[in-house]
Amino acid sequence: MANLNKVMLIGRLGQDPEIRYTQSGSAVANTTIATNDYWTDKQGEKQERTEWHSLVLWGKLADLAQSYLKKGSQVYVEGRLQTRDWEDQQGQKHYKTEVVVTNMQFLDSKNVDGGIPQEGGSSNYSATTTS
Repeated sequence: MANLNKVMLIGRLGQDPEIRYTQSGSAVANTTIATNDYWTDKQGEKQERTEWHSLVLWGKLADLAQSYLKKGSQVYVEGRLQTRDWEDQQGQKHYKTEVVVTNMQFLDSKNVDGGIPQEGGSSNYSATTTS
């Protein structure tokens, strides 16, 4: 039986990427991205709902995110859903579903002095992630 676990999102970062390093020296960054849904309700009023998605970036993608992205940056990401679980100090089990990013495209335009991407364009970065 075939399986597919793929996510594609375009949105704005809700916070600056937070980077850390594993014991083996691999970079990992965490951030959030907001996407919006728009619709018209039965009364004809326009409605909007914001969804927040947790992102995890590994290796080169983590380094690039830290260097070039900040809160409010518009970005396209591709990845897969992964749910992790843990127990807190009171023994309560918690679950968190995250998008493990495997491809990222910066959508904001910046000038040459501001780094990549170039004015009027976007930059695409892909990498294989490791867990």
